[in-house]
Amino acid sequence: QVQLVESGGGLVKPGGSLRLSCVASGISVDWYPIGWFRQAPGKEREGIASIFGNNGDTDYADVAKGRFTVSRDNDKNTVYLQMESLKPEDTAVYYCATDLTARKYYSGSLRANDYNSWGQGIQVTVSS
Repeated sequence: QVQLVESGGGLVKPGGSLRLSCVASGISVDWYPIGWFRQAPGKEREGIASIFGNNGDTDYADVAKGRFTVSRDNDKNTVYLQMESLKPEDTAVYYCATDLTARKYYSGSLRANDYNSWGQGIQVTVSS
């Protein structure tokens, strides 16, 4: 059974940093694409970053470029999302997800519909 568990969220002041972790069980994170998504109240879920392929290629949404970094530790079977220079508009529930068909393993995706196994989500609040 595949399980993804996020951690590392919380309350941070504008300009601060957080590192989210996504620990996987039932799959190896270097064999499947992993995406990070977020959903703010009243808004659609949006793709933030993905990591995929043998070499850990990455892709970012425009809102994440230059501020967020996705990485993976194969030994810990964990994918990270390092977030810097956080803004109040980054406040949302953050999710990690994977595509169990692995169709997007070599291309990655920031589309929620391309993923079919999700973590429970974790709250990130950026506020002074």
